[in-house]
Parts: sequence; structure tokens; C-alpha cells
Amino acid sequence: MLNEFWLSLEYLPLAMEIGATWWFPLLESLHVISITLLVGSILMVDLRLLGVAALSYAVSKMVRELVPWTLLAFIVAVITGLGLFITRASAHMANPAFQWKLGLLALAGLNMAFFHFRSYRQVSLWDGSSTIPWQARLAGAMSLLLWSAVMLSGRWVGHII
Repeated sequence: MLNEFWLSLEYLPLAMEIGATWWFPLLESLHVISITLLVGSILMVDLRLLGVAALSYAVSKMVRELVPWTLLAFIVAVITGLGLFITRASAHMANPAFQWKLGLLALAGLNMAFFHFRSYRQVSLWDGSSTIPWQARLAGAMSLLLWSAVMLSGRWVGHII
């Protein structure tokens, strides 16, 4: 029954238009650019949390200035990703690399929620310090690991059939 749903997405006029025209490479290019901006902005905060880079910047300032870019990039990545997905929805849902990508995205989201709703709530206590609490450092390390894995699994989607 679910497979019928995924197949029905592929036969939507929009999906067929995207898959058969210049829209596919355009969406794919925009998807890659938005993911680069997304992961790049996350990387900057993660490296600060790990005490590896930008030690002279307050974490709160980095978060305040980068999160809007991260959010914008995420929205563009989701929209373009959905456009790419519907062109081969049933194949993507059966693809182990795509399944891993979705699972890793969920874990990255949970990690981000943990950081923002747990560790970051007390940022005023450690904001300008080079000593970051272990929970925030762990969230930064997990973020680097998870987003790297998301990128790798996303790259493999087109190569595993």
C-alpha cells in the first residue's frame, strides 16, 4: 500500500515535469548549494563548541548570526529535496542509503534540539569562555559526526540502486 503511494507521487505531473526537463539539474544544484550553506553554518558553531576555532567569538553571537542562515538553507534543501524525491519516490524509499539519510537527519535534528533546549539554555554561564560544558561539546561532536554521515549517505543515494 505504501509503495502505491510512492509510485503515485512519481506520476504527478510536477514529478514528471521535473524528471524530464532542466528542472531536475537545477533543483539538484540548488540542493547541493543549500546543503553546503547548511552544513557550513553548522560546522562553524560545532567547531566553536569543540574549542577548535573562533575562540574569540561568543557562542551566543555565532548562534544568533548563523541560525537564520542555517534555517533558510534547511528550508531550501527540504523544498529542493522533495522536488528531487518525487521523481523517483518508490526507488528512493527502497534505497538503503536514502533510508540511512532520513534516519541520520532525524538524529541530527534530535541532537540539535538537545543542544538548543538543554545545553544552550545556560549559555550565559559559559558564553565567552574557552571552556565549554561537556554536554555542549558532545552536542558539537555529535553534530559533526551526524552531518558528515548525512552528507555521505546522501551522496550514496544515487549510486545504490
